[in-house]
Amino acid sequence: MSSVRSLILAALMSSGIALPAAAQSCGGDLGVFLEGVKAEAVAKGIPADVADRALSGARIDQKVLSRDRAQGVFKQTFLEFSQRTVSKARLDIGSQKIKQYADIFQRAEQEFGVPPGVIAAFWAMETDFGVVQGDFNTRNALVTLAHDCRRPELFRPQLLALIEMVQHGDLDPATNTGAWAGEIGQVQMLPEDIIAYGVDGDGDGHVNVKQSSPDAILTAAKFIQSLGFRRGEPWIQEVTLPADLPWEKTGLGNEVPASDWFAMGVQPRDGNTGVASLPAALVLPQGRNGPAFLTYPNFNIYLEWNQSFIYTTSAAYFATRLMGAPNYQKGNPDAGLDDAAMKALQTKLQSLGHDVGKVDGILGSGTRRAVQKEQARLGIPADGWPTQQLLQAL
Repeated sequence: MSSVRSLILAALMSSGIALPAAAQSCGGDLGVFLEGVKAEAVAKGIPADVADRALSGARIDQKVLSRDRAQGVFKQTFLEFSQRTVSKARLDIGSQKIKQYADIFQRAEQEFGVPPGVIAAFWAMETDFGVVQGDFNTRNALVTLAHDCRRPELFRPQLLALIEMVQHGDLDPATNTGAWAGEIGQVQMLPEDIIAYGVDGDGDGHVNVKQSSPDAILTAAKFIQSLGFRRGEPWIQEVTLPADLPWEKTGLGNEVPASDWFAMGVQPRDGNTGVASLPAALVLPQGRNGPAFLTYPNFNIYLEWNQSFIYTTSAAYFATRLMGAPNYQKGNPDAGLDDAAMKALQTKLQSLGHDVGKVDGILGSGTRRAVQKEQARLGIPADGWPTQQLLQAL
């Protein structure tokens, strides 16, 4: 049980409000579970009739459970995923949206320090600018995931936050739809984050991130700021590489001053070396012969938004395109491994003592680090990109 949840339950019990026997746990009878949620909401100051209205008719959604147990994973390469998601159509629409809501984007940058491209790229990748927001009833999705015993410590607070949104008049529990995991609106945010960072961008007295683009844009900007976005600094910068680098120094987590990379012959395509004092990592999504980027501290907000390296790098690149950067240089990366070969590689790396996490065929951070270490040991350029050459050498 998380410390936060323990404190909440301790406060409930000390308040004198009687809790149903199952209130502290997930699972069990749904009615008893919902009574516990209601009691917790009332203890937080939400009127009982609001909690009743929010939870009335709630049910377990088996489709949500199915999606939760079969989450999709990123097995595409960076080139495959980024070329699909950062399409010309999306870039054109993104540019149009930035012009259409120019005053809102200007306010977002002035108040929160987040440039238009950063917000618009997330807007595009999450919902195609609000077109595809999900068709799961949000209340039922959160009830399902909070009642389920896999991650109740995450979803029970989100259900309570949804009840608070109902209290504010910002959500109709019977009709509001969104993603299967409870994210709502044009940039897909969870209720707790909407409560914490919601901004009324259109001045109607409500935060409606589902229907109101101004609300969604400004709420996203405030949320991104909360993740640590640093005003006026880059997030990612495409670079060209010399033929010979200390490849073992590349990869996320290996930050040095950008000036060190410039001194080694790494050259920004945009010519901007004015960020030389910032810490930077050289990331090579498909090895030294593919696209190459320097990532700066602001890149961390992408990792906070989504932990997939391929998603985050694509989203960060997308944002630079919306801010005027050219298409990346594809290069000629070495052929990667198919699913079976990747699993075979992970199994071999595990047998050599490396922590690659689950043998799942996904090139995650653990597998990349292990690949890099073995490449260096074998005298292969240690760029973290697994190839048949490496698999055969092991």
